[in-house]
Amino acid sequence: MATLRALECLVALVDTGSVTKAAAALHLSQPALSHQIASLERELDTPVVERLSRGVRVTAAGMAAAAEARAALRAAGRAVQAGRDVGAGRAGRLRLACAETMTVWLLLPVLRRWRTRRPDVQLDLMEFTSSDTMVEILMAGEADLVVGPEPTGTTAYLEQLGDEEMVVVAAGEHRFANQSSVTVDELLDEPFIHYTPDNGNAAWVDQFVSAHQVSLTPVLRTRSPRTAAQLAGAGMGVTIVPASALTARPAGVVRRFEPRIHRGVVAMTSTPSDALVSQFLADLRRRGLPVVHTAA
Repeated sequence: MATLRALECLVALVDTGSVTKAAAALHLSQPALSHQIASLERELDTPVVERLSRGVRVTAAGMAAAAEARAALRAAGRAVQAGRDVGAGRAGRLRLACAETMTVWLLLPVLRRWRTRRPDVQLDLMEFTSSDTMVEILMAGEADLVVGPEPTGTTAYLEQLGDEEMVVVAAGEHRFANQSSVTVDELLDEPFIHYTPDNGNAAWVDQFVSAHQVSLTPVLRTRSPRTAAQLAGAGMGVTIVPASALTARPAGVVRRFEPRIHRGVVAMTSTPSDALVSQFLADLRRRGLPVVHTAA
């Protein structure tokens, strides 16, 4: 197989018409250039240059090979540049998996910045309602970076981004509207908008109230915290939602727990040294978690 260096030497000979000038253009010695041309001739099994008394002449076979060599050299140049761009985080593909409530709440400003400043980076976004499911996607090699609540467990690289507050939503006429905060005990016997088992909030809520020895009275289950907030605001019951679910403000009131309750927000990846992953993580780190106002 002809080397790119040999093809480069042939093109330089065609362009300059001189071994001396071609060698100088490529910063090679004349014997080194002649060695490359000789190896190319062995590969093609035909002469590519004729040695004349006053210089050289590229043969028809050499001219034909040079035309294709130019295309090969351009392709090689593009390949090198593509590798450099991806290695520097200027191009490539980044597959993101995110908790559905956090896409607008946390990722949107960073996604907008990347769309403007890194137009050659393809961003793929998947949304989920369970961090454990996202861990499975990550470990299967189907995502590069996961953002969401802390999972049950993972062997992937994990970075804490901050804490997200968990709050109570109720209708405007509910007794909670006259309170500045709510205790866990006050959820006892309240009609509760709960979550379907495939939503990670279902297990979190059950563990939370169980730790406080409080039993809930579910009247409805939904897969979406945003829907739970809207249903509670409309008077269907009360619910617990993450602050990230409040980007679209529900009807009714939002109340903090007393004492306040938070859960960790993390980023997970199997390739922390990847340029795109590390730069996206750096942007998330610099921005931090949004401040959420819970007053009615």
